[in-house]
Amino acid sequence: MEELLVISALGHDRPGIVNDLSRVILDNSGNIIDSRMSILGGEFAVILLVAVSDPLTTRLEDELQRLGQAKNLTISHRRTRSQDAAPNRIPYHIEVVAIDHPGIVYQITSYLTNHNINIQDLVTRRYAAPHTGTTMFSIDMRVAIPGDLAIKHFRQEFTNYCDELNLDMILEAIK
Repeated sequence: MEELLVISALGHDRPGIVNDLSRVILDNSGNIIDSRMSILGGEFAVILLVAVSDPLTTRLEDELQRLGQAKNLTISHRRTRSQDAAPNRIPYHIEVVAIDHPGIVYQITSYLTNHNINIQDLVTRRYAAPHTGTTMFSIDMRVAIPGDLAIKHFRQEFTNYCDELNLDMILEAIK
């Protein structure tokens, strides 16, 4: 029987963190099947989905805790299961760009939540605009829209909402 573990690790950025984690996972017969990794400020953050043989799951969990102590990493994990298919949901990509100001993520996610739209992946980035240097903010996300939501109507409402907030938005189906 195979178990799935979601593992998160956070530590001061340095070469070798991914190597350390992947070595412990491999040594305990685990297989990394999905991951997200990024440097945020001076910290390196990792989220992994790992498949491991059921009898070895506890051993891997113990080894991860030892690794965290030895390498000064904050490591947490949770057993999970495969995600059920999202019946009657349509995958869409949303991109939002604006001059940076507090609350953009909250405003967009609140709007989507109020329309029962599930956010499946979200990445934000703050950057200087070319030529002007204006501090910009972007959100890039993958969402699952309920099949009974009229896309044409939602697109117009969402566009109007973003326009009111002075946010530029792109909404497109994922093929």
